[in-house]
Amino acid sequence: MTWASWTTRGVYSGHGGVLTEEVGPLSGDLTVHTTWAEGTAQITVQYTDAADWFTMSGSPVPCPTEEASRSLHEAAVEAVRRGEAATVPTALPGPDHAAGEPAAE
Repeated sequence: MTWASWTTRGVYSGHGGVLTEEVGPLSGDLTVHTTWAEGTAQITVQYTDAADWFTMSGSPVPCPTEEASRSLHEAAVEAVRRGEAATVPTALPGPDHAAGEPAAE
């Protein structure tokens, strides 16, 4: 089984924070974590240094490659920074790329 994961700590959410499945919106100093395995990316968030993780609304999503999951993680981090009750991005950076497709380089 092939898998990968990324964690970005110290992400300060924009106004409105990030929307989670379990508890609704979180805001403030957050950590974003993405795990990719077998064509699926799972994105979770927590208050930095807290014990509990929460599923970012819209997760999990199909994601065919490790490279695409890295791009998805970066897009999720940027969505959290923007706030506005952020959910998992449906499009990755670059023209005409849906979630799970590699972004243009």
